[in-house]
Amino acid sequence: MPPRNLHPTSSAERVVELLRPGSFVKLRNQPSDLPPFQLIQCRGGRCWVRQQTWGPLVQWEVEHRHLTSAA
Repeated sequence: MPPRNLHPTSSAERVVELLRPGSFVKLRNQPSDLPPFQLIQCRGGRCWVRQQTWGPLVQWEVEHRHLTSAA
């Protein structure tokens, strides 16, 4: 019998799991004039992102389900 997945993931979670630190993401329903965010890291359903103009010490914590790939 194959092992069961006790923690199913939604399609949005699978997209974020494939992203690597340094990649660029967008918020769902993000205005088109706002540039993509750089992904710093994801852990426990939360992701830390930043805008390049914010500087390296300013980050924003976002639920991973609110993010999508910028590609």
